[in-house]
Amino acid sequence: MTRPARTGIRADVRVRFPPELAEVIKPELPSLTEEIIAEVRRAIPEYARPMNGPYGRVLRMGVGQALATFVELITDPDAAHDHRDEVCRKLGEYEAAEGRSLDSLQAAYRIGAHVAWRRAVELGARYSLSSKVMSQLADSVFGYIDDLASLSTDGYLRAKARSSASQDEWRERMLRLILEQPAVPRRAIGDLADLVGWTLPKQVTMVAVQPPGSQALASFKPMALPADTLADFKAAEPHLLLPGEVDADQRTALEAALAGRPAAVGIKVPLAEAAESLHWARQALALSRNGVITGTKLIFCEDHLLTLWLSEGRLLNQLARQQFAALSTLSQRQQRRLTDTLGAWLETGGKAADVAERLNVHPQTVRYRMRILERVLGGQLHDPDARFAMELVLRARRLQEETSRRPQAVESEASLPDAG
Repeated sequence: MTRPARTGIRADVRVRFPPELAEVIKPELPSLTEEIIAEVRRAIPEYARPMNGPYGRVLRMGVGQALATFVELITDPDAAHDHRDEVCRKLGEYEAAEGRSLDSLQAAYRIGAHVAWRRAVELGARYSLSSKVMSQLADSVFGYIDDLASLSTDGYLRAKARSSASQDEWRERMLRLILEQPAVPRRAIGDLADLVGWTLPKQVTMVAVQPPGSQALASFKPMALPADTLADFKAAEPHLLLPGEVDADQRTALEAALAGRPAAVGIKVPLAEAAESLHWARQALALSRNGVITGTKLIFCEDHLLTLWLSEGRLLNQLARQQFAALSTLSQRQQRRLTDTLGAWLETGGKAADVAERLNVHPQTVRYRMRILERVLGGQLHDPDARFAMELVLRARRLQEETSRRPQAVESEASLPDAG
């Protein structure tokens, strides 16, 4: 990941540096370099090392190169600064190699900026530079230091990313950013993707993995996963991100990596909606634990979309109250018999014999109950939208009851008011 450095120095088009300014500054560079180094070594213990070895050469080269390039950019804002950029990145890499954070280097840059500005003030007084030029020079100095610090940060991150442990940490962090809600800016994810060499996919599929219980985390075999998979096995609810969709080859690799641990494959979604895919995968896994979804240990949400939708229960309470308000004056037992009959009637296409067989009652009983429903519900039974809404509520209630009978029930918000 490399941030674009400025091609010159910040400049207000109304203020121009006098051509002779660079010539005034150049003679100061050797002594300014030594003054900055001395101040940095005095203020920051990590840099108070002997200067007669490789460390001293690196420090002196970094400060000298930065100052020389600044003067060049005053004269020619389009002057090349590739060498300066690489030196700054190397300084960041050096900090990473030393096992330090960037705090000391960032502090050194701030010290360098203040020492340089103190010298600039002296020059301004000595050569009677105008207040406009000095103001512009101040902005340039501190803006330039910001650029140097940014370049060193790039180098630091570049070095940290080289180790496999750091690669895993950055990839896990990127996965957390992808799943974060509200969504983080795509650029933040893109920067991390560049850092670890991961191509941002247009679409992804999330996989929810059964949290560890008696089966240890060591049973996972991440090496069997495709190289572009993002995984967080350390999370309380382990999960994976697979670019694109899970085809037959990926399914085989996924099953091998999971080593028999139950998991659910979410729906394929755009990258920005990865959290939604993970939500449904976790919902499917929960329903599997409760026996509502049965089958293999690797569940595909695409095979259970209706069950997942009904299990969510969002707004179903309100929908139930709306559709069955007319039944609220009846006893709970009456409500239950009538709604069971209505559900079977809706699902069988209104054939009394089929409803009777399903409910194990006489067809005449079915007709009697349907006459009551006709009277109570009125035109709702002949309204396609109302019939669809009622069937939706009744199916959701049945799924809720199947779930609640299990010892580890998945909570659902959908229930009929006073239905018993």
